[in-house]
Amino acid sequence: MPASYRIDKRNRLIVSTATGVLTTDDMVQHLRRLMKDKDFDPTFSQLVDFDDVTEIAVATDDVRKMAEKSIFSPGARRALVAEKSDVAFGLSRMFEILRDLKGDRDVRVFRDREQALAWLFAKDAG
Repeated sequence: MPASYRIDKRNRLIVSTATGVLTTDDMVQHLRRLMKDKDFDPTFSQLVDFDDVTEIAVATDDVRKMAEKSIFSPGARRALVAEKSDVAFGLSRMFEILRDLKGDRDVRVFRDREQALAWLFAKDAG
């Protein structure tokens, strides 16, 4: 499955992982499955890992559409990690900027998973 997730209730964290060829439909289906999961809590933080993606078949217009709404609550931190793919990093940054324009200041893009986790779990919300 190109996009999967694990909900860590103890740490209030959703870890989403993308693999292989990632399409817009994969991302939409991923969000739908997540919203329907009885353990999903929109206040949890999310780590999105793109490191095992081999190709991204997502148009910039699709990124714009996905950034229009969020299934997460305001203040829920979301870290997107794209260590290996410049395309994933660029599209993630686009998503971050578009969410920021919507007033969502809690989306960040990282090249390093450990830095992303440190930010997600930081006590300071700044």
